[in-house]
Amino acid sequence: MYDRVPRHLTAPARPPRSATESACATPLAAWLLGNRSRRWFQPRGFTVSPWPNSCLREWLKDLCEKNKWSHEDSPIIWRELLDRGGKGLLLGGYNEFLEHAQLYYGVTSSMTTELMKVIAQENLGSHIEKELEKEALKSLIDPLQVWITSASAPACYNLIPILTSGEVFGMHTEISITLFDNKQAEEHLKILETETWDLVSPLLRSVSVCTSVEEAFRQAHVVIILDDPTDREVYTLEDCLRSRVPLCRLYGYLIEKNAHDSVRVLVGGKTFVNLKAALLTRYAPSIAHNIIAVALGVEGEAKAALARKLKTTPSCIKDVIIWGNISGNSYVDLRKAKVYRYESAIWGPPHFSRPVLSLIFDSEWVNEDFVATLKQLSTTGKQFGGILAAHSIATTLKYWYHGSPPEEIVSLGVLSEGQFGIPEGIVFSMPVKFENGTWVVLTDLEDIEISEEIMTSMTSDLVQEKLVALGDLINFQPYQSENGSAEMDEKTTLPTTNDNQENQRVSDGSEGKTGEQ
Repeated sequence: MYDRVPRHLTAPARPPRSATESACATPLAAWLLGNRSRRWFQPRGFTVSPWPNSCLREWLKDLCEKNKWSHEDSPIIWRELLDRGGKGLLLGGYNEFLEHAQLYYGVTSSMTTELMKVIAQENLGSHIEKELEKEALKSLIDPLQVWITSASAPACYNLIPILTSGEVFGMHTEISITLFDNKQAEEHLKILETETWDLVSPLLRSVSVCTSVEEAFRQAHVVIILDDPTDREVYTLEDCLRSRVPLCRLYGYLIEKNAHDSVRVLVGGKTFVNLKAALLTRYAPSIAHNIIAVALGVEGEAKAALARKLKTTPSCIKDVIIWGNISGNSYVDLRKAKVYRYESAIWGPPHFSRPVLSLIFDSEWVNEDFVATLKQLSTTGKQFGGILAAHSIATTLKYWYHGSPPEEIVSLGVLSEGQFGIPEGIVFSMPVKFENGTWVVLTDLEDIEISEEIMTSMTSDLVQEKLVALGDLINFQPYQSENGSAEMDEKTTLPTTNDNQENQRVSDGSEGKTGEQ
């Protein structure tokens, strides 16, 4: 009960209070006397709380002003008549406390002043040791090490406040953020470091800047790969693809060498997301399953376009599936898409939903305007700035650590193992769910078959991107359908309506994409 000084004692009724300092023997005697009186104090409702010397005098002053007492020295003893509705009754100081203890509890102190001082020093030493032990234990609890590459990118500014808020990793998980970029961006990173500290987040253990390649990803638990700026000008698609290899090779080697064994790597942004993730799995094979490409940004764009058409909010739309190349030729599948809380003649509880395609009667809009809108967004990169990139990365991380919403389909770029007939070795966006700290591909979904022509057009582009980047193929050849037309678009979005689902299955291998375009 009394393990160190200074202390003050509190009681709900008759027993007195005391506030003591360890700097002199007189208050120590009161403390020692109280320690001897423990068997009487404890059953009578005494509580003990520490008062550091630095704030004791201010507390003593405020206490006397509040109760209109005249007392300047520690200790201070009073009685609180709470059971009778009265205020605190000042008894006095040390002498009054001795008298009170002897009258009420029959105990007194016969200890010499010199012995009291020795014990005071021992108590002070014990207090310091305990504080040092607390700090040592705290340092043993490693915070989550989060590394952000290309940290001078705009998305990083929007990502850091989300990471430090506790929304992603949890309200009880401390994190340390390292901003990694090239030497030219160091001044910019220093400014960002200062702003991050200014957030005063209780979950942020540290934030630092790293421009040294040798130290990159040291003990990293999470690595976030943002869009990297191109140092040199490139003139062809092939040069652009090959320019991604050196950095991905370097990152893969450093992650294998320096990062934590269970590191999780997220590739976000709007340029060659699948390719960069695939290259990282090649150069960091031991953690290939923990390297993913973020597809929620494209999924969000599709939900927003649908919400504008249905005059609802994007958050009400669920289970839109993004297949294929996240930043290229992809397929937006609406066959499983549902809308919740939709205002119409049919209304239900919050968990009630309706198929999106059953509410959009304008099939021309679905197959033309919707496709054109998403194609324009992906081609120009508009509306996929720092906010959307940061939010999609943070949400994916949140799902990875805490699980995705039950019964909800999430789109994610993962290394193919042959699911849905997709060639192995490429990173392909497909439907998944997050649970127990990992992701699982939803291979058991019904009615999500994709025509061979559409699947081939998407996989062909991804396979060629990888071959060109690695130098195994000189030129990138756009996929040509059986009728001889080349798929030249950077991104082709192909929703499937209810009316043409059966046509798609019947026309596989004959008319290609005519059922969806």
